[in-house]
Amino acid sequence: MLTRDRDNVLTIILAGGEGKRLFPLTADRVKSAVPFGGAYRIIDFVLSNVVNSGYSKIKVLTQYKSHSLNTHLSRGWRLSPLLDQYVDPVPAQMRTGPHWFQGTADAVFQNLNLILDENPDHVCIFGGDHIFKMNIRQMMEEHQESGCAVTVAAIPVPLSEAREFGVIRVDGGKIRDFVEKPSEPEPTVPGGTTALVSMGNYIFRSKDLVEILRQDAEIAASKHDFGHNILPRLAAEGRAGVYDFSKNTIPGMTQSETGYWRDIGNIDAYWKANMDLVAVTPSFNLYNPYWTIRTYRPQVPPAKFVFADEKNRRVGVATDSIVCGGSIISGGQIDRSILGHSVRVNSYSRVQDSVLFNGADVGRYARLNRCIVEKDVRIPAEIRIGFDPEEDRKYFFVSPGGVVAVTQDGVDRWQTSR
Repeated sequence: MLTRDRDNVLTIILAGGEGKRLFPLTADRVKSAVPFGGAYRIIDFVLSNVVNSGYSKIKVLTQYKSHSLNTHLSRGWRLSPLLDQYVDPVPAQMRTGPHWFQGTADAVFQNLNLILDENPDHVCIFGGDHIFKMNIRQMMEEHQESGCAVTVAAIPVPLSEAREFGVIRVDGGKIRDFVEKPSEPEPTVPGGTTALVSMGNYIFRSKDLVEILRQDAEIAASKHDFGHNILPRLAAEGRAGVYDFSKNTIPGMTQSETGYWRDIGNIDAYWKANMDLVAVTPSFNLYNPYWTIRTYRPQVPPAKFVFADEKNRRVGVATDSIVCGGSIISGGQIDRSILGHSVRVNSYSRVQDSVLFNGADVGRYARLNRCIVEKDVRIPAEIRIGFDPEEDRKYFFVSPGGVVAVTQDGVDRWQTSR
């Protein structure tokens, strides 16, 4: 689904986040470039929302280990310049001095020329590292009607999780106060169990954005961050509105997707969001033809399943799983798992509740449980990963929830110890 941009909108995607809590998946790539759902990168979801909503002037601000992201954008996200459509990666350029981005607001301020050159009426500033579907045009309509300088997309989360986000208090449809990552979040209603938090997605009136960024840049004590500085100030001035994401709808939307938004900031959250995709009726549906999630797809052959030797239990089979092109299930079994492109699962092996990145190779008789396997890793024959946390920690990163991130250097240490 693509509609015409008639609102004179520029979209800026903040995709420079280091993603320390997703290590080791971010050891060699920025968080927004981490693979997700087999065929995609995390950034594909916000980009798909933008273009499906009819907005096609997009700048992607990068900084940290951006080569993988830049390659992905150049191969898969080429819009039509003939129609004045583009997805432009913008590296950190130090236009305001010899320093990297000091905060999210500073990232936009250092690239203020992008806004001044394009001269839009409104600027969408969205994070590049969340999993969700959103018709941004519905949020835009509310923003325009409100007359606010900024509109913030928000969603309720349990109080136990709210301290990781900007917490919003609302009065009369406007944000009364905005507190970034409070140690003791206040519930939305007294005695309640949830708090309303920012999704990190904002729509600004262009002139207001330029003005407040310039003012903030002159404040030495500022963190130059939207959550810490810009939004609290606009809320205090009565110029910040809130958009209830839970009422957003898209064509072909399932009931389970209402309000679905995941900040996959750590290994456990990342793994859980991937597992949301493989149910018979998934809580996040990749198969909606009316809201396509777009990406670059390499030229690989179809997936193949071989061997049906039930007598010797050598059967290539996948249940409740996603298997991308080029993969070969060669006499192994996978269950509730996601395989990227060109993965090989060899005979008598078993993979369950796991995510395997492109090019991974699982040796014979290997057993993987609740694992995330990096690209091109060669899993040795007969290894067992994900069954003994103490043993796994000797070689791999194990999350608090027991998910094992498997890298080649960890495999090499395991083999050396044999």
